[in-house]
Parts: sequence; structure tokens; C-alpha cells
Amino acid sequence: MLDILADRTYRHLFLAQVVALLGTGLATVALGLLAFDLAGDGAAFVLGTVFTIKMVAYVGIAPVAGAFADRLPRRALLVTLDLVRAGVALALPFVTEVWQVYVLIFLLQSASAAFTPTFQATIPDVLSEEARYTRALSLSRLAYDLENIVSPTLAALLLAVMSYHSLFLGTVIGFVASALLVVSVLLPSPRPSEPRGVYDRTTRGVRIYLATPRLRGLLALNLAAAAAGAMVLVNTVVLVRGSLGLSESALAWTLFAFGAGSMTAALILPRVLDALPDRPVMFSGAGLMVATLLGLSLTILLAGLGWSILLTAWLMVGLGYSTVLIPSGRLMRRSAHAEDRPALFAAQFALSHACWLVTYPLAGWLLTVYGVVPALLGLALLAASGMLMALKLWPANDPVELEHNHSNLPLDHPHLNGERHHAHPFVVDDHHPRWASQL
Repeated sequence: MLDILADRTYRHLFLAQVVALLGTGLATVALGLLAFDLAGDGAAFVLGTVFTIKMVAYVGIAPVAGAFADRLPRRALLVTLDLVRAGVALALPFVTEVWQVYVLIFLLQSASAAFTPTFQATIPDVLSEEARYTRALSLSRLAYDLENIVSPTLAALLLAVMSYHSLFLGTVIGFVASALLVVSVLLPSPRPSEPRGVYDRTTRGVRIYLATPRLRGLLALNLAAAAAGAMVLVNTVVLVRGSLGLSESALAWTLFAFGAGSMTAALILPRVLDALPDRPVMFSGAGLMVATLLGLSLTILLAGLGWSILLTAWLMVGLGYSTVLIPSGRLMRRSAHAEDRPALFAAQFALSHACWLVTYPLAGWLLTVYGVVPALLGLALLAASGMLMALKLWPANDPVELEHNHSNLPLDHPHLNGERHHAHPFVVDDHHPRWASQL
């Protein structure tokens, strides 16, 4: 997997991702402490509002940013967004009111909502060979999982010798370092698409996404992953500290089990995907998550909740979670022309986070109102529903190249070359506004 780091451009982009993630992780810890300073016992409400603002920014801003990403030099755009994020992080230690936190977080997450899909759309242009791109996706997932472990540890060490306000300085350094790494390489910028109206450009990524069967299936699998992931991320603290009465370190180890499962998937999937198509691999991951949540609920009913059982379950959920998410970039890459990829990745970013916007509060509500077993069953049912929808929406026979007829174009159109019936790698675009079977 690490051999792709020999590519200088990708190596610098990957390092930019790593340092930005570390900076974001430090900010997450510092933000919790800042919220407690400003709101005391109301800190949970403040943080809940912050996470809601984050999701609203992701869902609302990403498609708009993606609509115009191909009109700007990618390197300049990414560097500018990194500097905006650094500026916001620099301002956070000086806030004195909760509303100021909300405004700054909206600015920070809006910049991230523009940065992340543009960054993701750049990688397949840098690594055009699918096998190398697959390894880049796994390495990216590994970076996210390691960040969840390294950032809290680094924050704990820094807090031993300095105030939490200094953690925001680490965030600034992370974003500035990311900007410097991006500016140090030349990035490919695909030719801009045809001039379009604002509405057309803003909705183009979502329209391509929803018109492509494999991506409709991906959205349903995103819902399955969000359902299982929300059970882990929202409710683990209640299960470990409340139900089991264990220590804070036990909470960290429990979340580590989820991350370890995810990292295991990131390490083994490149070779698996060399041998197997994306669809059965992703469905196996979704099935593993559903089976684990159901199995855990049954175990609790029969024998009660034990820490070793919870660790094993979260390890399995993490394995299934990354098995669903890692191949998604490959589906995006083969489902659009290079000039449409920023808009398509922005659509994936927004729609997948819309799933989390549903599952985050649902997970907390089910556990609070009904208890652990109903929460597990409810989220397992939602994940299973997503998996079943994906089976229906994403055909088992999903070739890249499709034969199709063009009744929508005149016979003398350059794309037809005098033949209405032809075959080529098929994506939804101006010549193919609908899927092949509907032309």
C-alpha cells in the first residue's frame, strides 16, 4: 500500500491530509473545553448545536462549492480554504460568547465542506490507475482512523503542560502546514465544463449522482453505515460509563476497538478489491454491521452486556463500516468525467452527511427513551433497510461499458458518428442525461 507514496504529488497531498486531520482533532478536544468554560452545565447543548451546524454546513455548502470547483485552479482553491480554516481556528481562543462560537464553526465547516470534496476529486486525477487509487483510498481511511487515536493522545500530552487555548494554535499549524504542502506540488485541473446557469451547476452533482444506479445504491449503503456508526459514536459513552460503570480509559479502548476494525479493513481491502468487484465486498460489510448489531442485542437479552462482548462487537462494526466506505471513491471515479468529479464528490459529501444528520439524533433518542436493546434493534433495522434498498437500486450486473441507443440526439450529432446504437464507458452527462436503459 505504501508504495504509492513514491509519487511526490500524492505524497504531499496525503501528508497535507494527515496534518490537517491532526489539527482538526486538537480543535475537537479544545472546543469541548471551550464550551464548558462558556456554558458550564449547558456545554452538551452547545456542542450538540455545534455538531448540528457542522452537518448543516456540510449538506448545504458542499453542492454549491462543488458546482464552481472546476472554474478555479484547484491548488489555489485548496490553499485558500486551508488559510480560511487557519484564520477561523486562530480566532476561536478569543471568543467570549456562545453565539461567536456558532458563527466561527459555521465558517470553519463551510470551508471544510468546500475543501474536502475538491481534495477527494483531485486524487483520482493524480493516481489515474485504479489499483493505485484503491490503495490511496485505503491509506486515506487509515489516516482518519489513526487521527481518532493520535489526536486525543497528543491533546492529553499538551494539556499537561499548557492551557487548552494552545490546542487551537496546533490546529492553525495543521491547516497552514496543509496549505504549504498543497502549494508545493502542481495539481491537475480538468478543463472546465460548458457554461451553465447557477441552478444547473449547483444541482449537477446531485442529479448525476441520483441518475446513476450504482450511486443510488451507494447512498443507501451510506445510510446503513451511518446507522451502525451512529450507534457507536453517540452511545458508546453511555454503554461504557453508564451501563458498565467503567472508567474513561475503558471508553477510549472501546472506541479504539471500532477504529481497529476500521484500520484492519483499510489494510486488507486493497488486495480484496484487486480480486473481487466492489458490490459484493460492500454488501458483505453492510451485512456484517447488521449481523453484529442484531447479535449484540440478542447477547444482551440472554446474558447481559459485558465489556469484552462490546469490544468484539465494535471491532466487527468498524470492519464492516470501512468495508462499505473505502470502495465508494472507486464508484465515484468511474461514474463521471473528470470535469464533473468535483460536483459529484460534493454531492456524495452532502448526501452522506444528510444520512448522519438523521442517524445521530435517532441513535441518542432511541437509547435515551427506550434503552440499549431497542436502540440496537432500531438501528440494525435501519441499516438492514439501507442494505435492502441498495440491493434493489444497484443492479448486480453493472458493467462500465454499456450498449445504448440515442433517440435524444440527431443522427448528425458528432457524438453519434452516424450510428444511433453504440457502446462506450457510460456516465451521465449532457449527451446521456439518463441511464442507458432510459435513453
